[in-house]
Amino acid sequence: MSFRQGSNVIWVVNNWQVHNPENLKQLIRQLNKVKFSHNHSNNAVILNLKLKIYMMEWIPPIVFILAGLLAGIIGEKVIFKKLEIFITNRRIAGSKIIFHSLHRMTFIWFVICGFFWAILSAPLKPDIAIVLQKILTIALLYSVTLVLARLTAGFVNLFIRRAEGVPTSLISNLAKITVLVLGTLIILQTVGVQITPIITTLGIGGIAVGLALQDTLANLFSGFYLIISKQVRTGDYVKLDAGHEGYVIDISWRNTTIKEISNNVVIVPNSKLSSAIFTNYHLPAKEITLTMDVGVSYDSDLEQVEKVTVEVAKEVMQEIAPELKDNEPYIRFHTFNDFSIDFTLYMRVSEYFDQRIGKHLFVKKLHKRYQQAGIQIPFPVREVYMQNNLDIERN
Repeated sequence: MSFRQGSNVIWVVNNWQVHNPENLKQLIRQLNKVKFSHNHSNNAVILNLKLKIYMMEWIPPIVFILAGLLAGIIGEKVIFKKLEIFITNRRIAGSKIIFHSLHRMTFIWFVICGFFWAILSAPLKPDIAIVLQKILTIALLYSVTLVLARLTAGFVNLFIRRAEGVPTSLISNLAKITVLVLGTLIILQTVGVQITPIITTLGIGGIAVGLALQDTLANLFSGFYLIISKQVRTGDYVKLDAGHEGYVIDISWRNTTIKEISNNVVIVPNSKLSSAIFTNYHLPAKEITLTMDVGVSYDSDLEQVEKVTVEVAKEVMQEIAPELKDNEPYIRFHTFNDFSIDFTLYMRVSEYFDQRIGKHLFVKKLHKRYQQAGIQIPFPVREVYMQNNLDIERN
């Protein structure tokens, strides 16, 4: 079909099957060749027809985009939430990690699919369509890489938590970075970028970076040493030679974070901690022995003193460390002091910090029981003998 100047466009359009895609493309090409004439009715029809044709061409892409957005919202807000509740209630191992990794990714994937089909159906030039498809491919691969990085870090933390108790951010971050780097290289290779020169450049540049970041690398490897040697673990109670003490809450790639009892945070570089002298009160075990020095009057029945003191210690242990009931407390007399017979109580508690509450309860209960049993804790007493002047002269 072809248009001639002055031809009856209305008749041509009405007798042409514009619903056929091939005919529609031919019609567009022919309309673009037609020049406006003095026939105003033909000119109006041409403009109106061009507008309708462009709308017909762009309606499917818009529908695909809106469908992708709608499917993403439904999938994320409805289906994903119900599936998360269903699996979480069954306490499947690692289910929280999986759902955390997929959070908001289902929406992104549906939207990417919608844009992909929109590009295929849109009247775009081939070179533009190829560029847009590559962008969508990069976005899809990056989102998958991000999910894999989250899964890897999550399951590494789960494994460490089951093996040792509390994970550190250093190992999980290293696992996540490794997956992200590999995913980036795969993305570059997929879009046609040669990664061999990049790897070579990174290898050469790594030497210069290593020289410039000696302190950072020293802290990084010191952190690995602390974790692998298990000298310090997250959750341990440590006391540094500088006097700081508290719980280790994290070992990162640069420093170790210690939270003091006063709720302050002490930041210690890993290289400093690995070479410092410190006491780990959770090694070889968290349970420690609480010691208390007590003195009783010389008039006291020591058998009764021992019996009452051990009973009080058992009550305290039952209250603060019932899991250690097999560890019997005991006392040992050791000194005839100026005013008292002294002994030391030995009692096990669950961890270092429990010493404070243990001593608090023991002092209160022991004071009350000693009063009930008539056992005296003596005051310091000095006897002073005065000689009169006559005795001094005689001497």
